[in-house]
Amino acid sequence: MLVRNPAARVAVWAVFAVVLLTLVVTPIAVTVITAFSASWTSVLPSALTTDHVADVFTPENAASIGVSVQTALLASALAVVAGTWAALAVPSLPGRLRGAVDAFFHLPVAVPSVVVGLGVLVAFSAPPLVLGGTPSIVILVQAILVFAFAYSMVSAAVSQLDPMLDKVGGSLGASSLRLLLTVRLPLLLPSIAAAAGLSVALCMGELGATIMVYPASWRTLPVTVFTQSDRGDLFGAAANTMFLVLVTVVILGVLSAFRRRAR
Repeated sequence: MLVRNPAARVAVWAVFAVVLLTLVVTPIAVTVITAFSASWTSVLPSALTTDHVADVFTPENAASIGVSVQTALLASALAVVAGTWAALAVPSLPGRLRGAVDAFFHLPVAVPSVVVGLGVLVAFSAPPLVLGGTPSIVILVQAILVFAFAYSMVSAAVSQLDPMLDKVGGSLGASSLRLLLTVRLPLLLPSIAAAAGLSVALCMGELGATIMVYPASWRTLPVTVFTQSDRGDLFGAAANTMFLVLVTVVILGVLSAFRRRAR
């Protein structure tokens, strides 16, 4: 630690603990307590109940949970595949063009998500390709939003690869495809798994662009939470939020195990 003085070190840790408690622990704790509250009119809930948590498993909510998981997995897979391909292809471009393409690939994170949602909705609501009112438009808009993150993570790993690997493999008669499948991709697997985990986490909680494009038959859980809170049903929204976090943690745990195995 850079702070040498013991008293100053204790002060730094105390400030860090207060910030962590205020910004991370407190919102999560309040959400969990709210999910089990029957009413809350004072500093603490006046009564507790499990009704709101039980409502999470109603057919309507279960459908939203399934939609969220399917959308996150499909959009993340699409973004990671496209991002990996882009990360492998961009370094071979000429210098100026490489910079322009790299900036273009980061564009979705440089603008508000509602702008991306509106742009996709306008672009794909008329022939020749009509996606409006279908689940595909939700998957597409989330894939676009997380593509930049997947591209950045894999691109950083690609830049660390030894260029001599391809030259040595080529001198031994290996084709470009074989080098890609047996050398480069295996070395990139930890970064690809990390990109997949980040993409899933972002997709599971995405709201801004999704609410612009989603059809009534394909409503994700964050949209359900927003709808409940907008109606004033904060207890139901808290229960759904808690379950959304749990589902996301489980998925990320599976991806983390795959990442450790790949590493």
